[in-house]
Amino acid sequence: MFLENTINPNQKSGWIEVICGSMFSGKTEELIRRLRRAEFAKQRVEIFKPAVDVRYDDTEVVSHNQNSIDSTPVDFSSSILLLANDCDVVGIDEAQFFDDGIVDVANQLANQGKRVIIAGLDMDFKGRPFGPMPNLMATAEYVTKVHAICVKTGNLANYSHRKIASDKLVELGETSEYEPLSRSAFWEEIAHENQNKL
Repeated sequence: MFLENTINPNQKSGWIEVICGSMFSGKTEELIRRLRRAEFAKQRVEIFKPAVDVRYDDTEVVSHNQNSIDSTPVDFSSSILLLANDCDVVGIDEAQFFDDGIVDVANQLANQGKRVIIAGLDMDFKGRPFGPMPNLMATAEYVTKVHAICVKTGNLANYSHRKIASDKLVELGETSEYEPLSRSAFWEEIAHENQNKL
């Protein structure tokens, strides 16, 4: 269970929170929930997302169930440092799509005394660690792994299975392109796909 940090008034200290999991697991929903609570507490909040993510909206961060919050799309992680000066809390969605510099950016923001909340896929469609996410999880004070429900077994799902034929690492999509699968269902599906290629 996630325990929120308390703040020592004599020392301004920031930290990093990572929310990770498969597609359809509620990562963005949890990110929005934490950011809304910070806004309610009158903290200054800035939210960023990769400019490539235009599935639901060009500028808003939007969860699969259409919950949304205003954000600033950026092409490079370094832009976040320039735009997050006057805030207390920095939210970053779809972190797996950012360049590796996002790890240094998150650490610099936390070292400036900011609370940094990051959401992203921890594994790609082949079940491999995705982009900068492993390094973000390693340097974070708090890591929350959320799960979807497997569409084949009904068990917890932590894999994002791509249902369309594409080997591109970044392939934006929704339920018609991806489905959440449990470990056993995912690897059974991969074995079946490999057999069909023979």
